[in-house]
Amino acid sequence: MTRVGPVFTTARLTMRPWTPDDAPTLFDIYGRWEVARWLGATPRALESLGEAEELGRRWAERGTADAVYGIWCISVTESSTPVGTVLLVPIPGAGHGEVEVGWHLHPDHWGNGYATEAARAAIARGLAAGLDEVLAVVSPDNEPSLAVCRRLGLRPLGRSDAYYGRPLEVFSTREPTGR
Repeated sequence: MTRVGPVFTTARLTMRPWTPDDAPTLFDIYGRWEVARWLGATPRALESLGEAEELGRRWAERGTADAVYGIWCISVTESSTPVGTVLLVPIPGAGHGEVEVGWHLHPDHWGNGYATEAARAAIARGLAAGLDEVLAVVSPDNEPSLAVCRRLGLRPLGRSDAYYGRPLEVFSTREPTGR
């Protein structure tokens, strides 16, 4: 089993790279339609453990290759229980260097404040590394994630189809500039 250390932590959570050994957990999270339905341009749930192993491999490389960006496992520090994912990544195909924060939690761990806590720490990591702005892009029907954006104090920019080829609510860390 691959052991990896923390990338960053909060009072209750440890963010570390995903590994191929985490495939059963990844499959348990991303094989669920209630999680997968909100993700990407064409949402789909994972269909096999092999897909989860490949996902773990890709994310492990991404989580260790860069000092700022990554897709990390969120685990409860006290128990080491993986509960989901937090990411800080350039938005694919955005073209203007936009960076997004995102969170995906196992339904058994919804409602504990983990998404807000992990996302807040990921945003702080990005801003401390020199990013000017971090965006969150959320499906207009995903009320729990919209609520996380509000708890994070992100500024709503409105609906846009500029990301992932579908209409999404866009939120920003940037304060209004008076434009």
